[in-house]
Amino acid sequence: MKKDGKEVRKMPADKEKDKAKNKEEEQKAGKEKAEDVTEETAEETAAEEQESAEGSKEEDTEQESGTEEAENKAENKEKSEAPKKEKKGLFGKAKDNEKEKLKEQVSELNDKLLRQMAEFENFRKRSEKEKDSMYENGARSVIEKLLPVVDNFERGMGTLTDEDKETAFAKGMEMIYKQLMEELDKMDVKPIDAAGKEFDPNLHNAVMHVDDESLGENVVVEELQKGYTYRGTVVRHSMVKVAN
Repeated sequence: MKKDGKEVRKMPADKEKDKAKNKEEEQKAGKEKAEDVTEETAEETAAEEQESAEGSKEEDTEQESGTEEAENKAENKEKSEAPKKEKKGLFGKAKDNEKEKLKEQVSELNDKLLRQMAEFENFRKRSEKEKDSMYENGARSVIEKLLPVVDNFERGMGTLTDEDKETAFAKGMEMIYKQLMEELDKMDVKPIDAAGKEFDPNLHNAVMHVDDESLGENVVVEELQKGYTYRGTVVRHSMVKVAN
């Protein structure tokens, strides 16, 4: 040690004091360092504990949020399924109603079709009858107009003598008469038998009555004008003389 330019030597007691002082200072510094380390460790531990607590809180929060989210999902699912079930039920009812309506429509259309088919069948039959009736009425009208011509043929040929019948003219007229009668026969025009038959008011028209004991009652004595039928119905009644 120097003092005022001179080296001063320390005594052994002073050295021990200095050592003791240095030691105290070192212990003090070590203590302070240990306290600092302890404080830092405590702070780190507290920070870790705080972080752990916050982490656990966060985990608990996450768990709670997850639980709430799961509950919310379950509730939403139930809510969403409930309308679906209701909608499904309504749709099923609507579908059943639609099927019933379709069945009713099919039944109505089937009935309508059957009625129309029956009406058409009746119309067809009625049309055929009307057509046949029109044809028959037309044919009857033509036949009625031809019958006087036949009557005149028969009257003319009835006036011929045996000699006249052998002439070419008479034979030609007879051939025309036969041809006309054949065509009438093809048309189902038939002469009514009257002479010697019992009087039938449906076929005969009695214009004269005679007393004849040799004949039975209501027997046709003479045919004054020949009658004809067409398809089984009378076109013209026979004009006859009847015995009483």
